[in-house]
Amino acid sequence: MTKKITKFMMPVIFFLLLVVAIYFSSDQQFCDAARDHGLNPKPFYKLDVSWPNFPELFTGQVFAVAVNPVNGVIYVAQRGDNVPKVLVFTREGYFLQAWNTSSIEMPHGIFIANASSNPSIWITDVGNGKYGHTIKQYTPSGELIQVLGSAGKAGTDVNPLQFDQPAEIFVHSSGEVYIVDGDGGLNNRLIKLSKDLEVVWMHGEKGTGPAQFYIPHSVAVDSFERVWVADRGNKRIQAFNAVTGDWLGSWSSCFDNAPYSVRLTPDQKYFIVAQLNINQITILEAPPVGAIGYCKIVSVIQLGEDVKPHLVELDLKTGDLYVAEIGAQQAQKFIPIYT
Repeated sequence: MTKKITKFMMPVIFFLLLVVAIYFSSDQQFCDAARDHGLNPKPFYKLDVSWPNFPELFTGQVFAVAVNPVNGVIYVAQRGDNVPKVLVFTREGYFLQAWNTSSIEMPHGIFIANASSNPSIWITDVGNGKYGHTIKQYTPSGELIQVLGSAGKAGTDVNPLQFDQPAEIFVHSSGEVYIVDGDGGLNNRLIKLSKDLEVVWMHGEKGTGPAQFYIPHSVAVDSFERVWVADRGNKRIQAFNAVTGDWLGSWSSCFDNAPYSVRLTPDQKYFIVAQLNINQITILEAPPVGAIGYCKIVSVIQLGEDVKPHLVELDLKTGDLYVAEIGAQQAQKFIPIYT
């Protein structure tokens, strides 16, 4: 009789222990427990398997994606020998053109500025050749407009401005520019430039403390004038006041593995974070104005083995999510299904 009761009670005991563990655990542990026991968080996106129409056009390692929400044009940056460094598609997946420019060596990040009026495309180049260690501005058709940094020369100066493997650029609607520099080089910096490209403020010390970095990899600015940085080497996201540069706090409890990207959904309710080492896209709740509080994971997209998601971008008109995947050598589109 005792054996029968014990056999019957074991699933009940396990369930109660699981409930207690979930209740007292961190957000990361909650998501781990949920996934392990089939209690998956609500899905936020579904894959658009039809985008793009001709995926065979991806011929290199795809590192970054940029979206013009006004005209629905998607720019995909890829690396490799004898491959076009930028491929251009429509929102519907039709191929428009390839940039056959020799001025890009190893694209890392890509961003569209002034989408509604006079759009331009900014690309960070981490190459070690004569065009590397720079951030370049192009027309939508791929004509070079200007170069930030000393082409072909890694450096730490701010006057004139130099970079060493600059990871990403974010251009605010005000024209102000935010740069994370670099991707494993001499620098570990977050730099804010005015619309005239003059340094406004900077955090540039390597370390694990507040406002210090180890491989700052991605940067975004929200509607509450907060700057968010994926501090990859320190496995955390840090937040700063966009006006003053003051440190606001950091999130680390959600990241057993390094965050590679940080982007906000159009409604500013959620962060989208790529985690390359575990082939996962993590969706976090974005805090309202005020204290940033603690990070909270609300959903995940588990990608296939060795997909290696690197950077992401969102279509601010449709909410579509684009993921640049180094391992799979492709960009994928995900359609929002959350309400």
